Amino acid sequence: MKNPVQQLQEVGQSIWLDNLSRQMIESGELNKWIELGIRGITSNPTIFQKAIAGSKNYDSSIQRLGAKGISDAKEIFISLALEDISRAAERLWPIYQQSNGLDGLVSIEVSPDLADDTEQTVLEAKRLFTTINKKNILIKVPATPPGLPAIEQLIRDGVNVNVTLLFSVDRYQKVAEAFLRGLEQRSQQGLPLEEIVSVASFFVSRVDTLVDGLLQARLSSAAAEAEREKIKSNLGKAAIANAKIAYGRFREIFAGPRFRKLKGAKIQRILWGSTGTKNPGYSDVKYVEELIGPDSINTLPEGTIRAFLDHGKAQNTIGDRLDEAQRLFTDLKTLGIEMEQVTAQLEKEGVQLFSDSFFSLLKEISVKRDSFTQS
Repeated sequence: MKNPVQQLQEVGQSIWLDNLSRQMIESGELNKWIELGIRGITSNPTIFQKAIAGSKNYDSSIQRLGAKGISDAKEIFISLALEDISRAAERLWPIYQQSNGLDGLVSIEVSPDLADDTEQTVLEAKRLFTTINKKNILIKVPATPPGLPAIEQLIRDGVNVNVTLLFSVDRYQKVAEAFLRGLEQRSQQGLPLEEIVSVASFFVSRVDTLVDGLLQARLSSAAAEAEREKIKSNLGKAAIANAKIAYGRFREIFAGPRFRKLKGAKIQRILWGSTGTKNPGYSDVKYVEELIGPDSINTLPEGTIRAFLDHGKAQNTIGDRLDEAQRLFTDLKTLGIEMEQVTAQLEKEGVQLFSDSFFSLLKEISVKRDSFTQS
């Protein structure tokens, strides 16, 4: 009998693991996740920061790199990350082959400090992609305004891209258009489209964290009972509504004539990110069960996967209550909450969070490097 994660494949949704570490690879834990139905892996600077700073599993590699004369902390990190990404990609290769390149993919992110630099983002993305030299790799590029032309150029040049830090439906539309432009340019140059893979990572739970905070602030100052009830009724709904509207846009774009002209091209699947439940008052599988639909991916932390395996229900829900989702944003606006401002703030905070993790990681690597040099 298939478990709930495996049952999601029948609906058309893939579950990817939002974690990676050397210990996970070497202990056989990754193999167990794959057996349970995991079909891909995402990583980010925060994940690597926890993996490298929190263990001694990378110490021998840091020493080895130092002996080779590699002392720059960023270069050491890239070498460590590429080793893990490459080994994970090898484990997932059978899934990549079986799925015709839609799954079995591993993501690695360009340096977060490049989020506002198109040219350097392109250069680093190409470097990572060519150095690993495996088809089942995705390079994560943030969906910031400078990231959009980088995404277009990378797709044109044959680099698989995971577009990350997406919060806004309008920005999602621009990301999908950048992807299509990149494919169109490849097609015009007579280059193949079949092996180009891309996903658009739309972040979910952080929207509720911010909007719920704004609603709670208004609740404390609301005098009329009717207003208080209206505010309460909107708690915990913004993230799912935002994602469902984005999914509707996704279906429209990739069912349209522009994409159909690109013979052999794969759709840029939408991926739900930030789907671990942060509010203990909400279901621990809220951001899984309410966002199940065809041609989508949900990348989950281990705790959320275990919860879904234990009590999750694998049924198509993405089309439920779409009218309610549209009305919610009108309600929020009457309460003084503008989603454009919410998503802009979340993008800024997301870039800063990954940047802070990245520089904390480089500092930790420097400390380890220096301790080995002195011993």
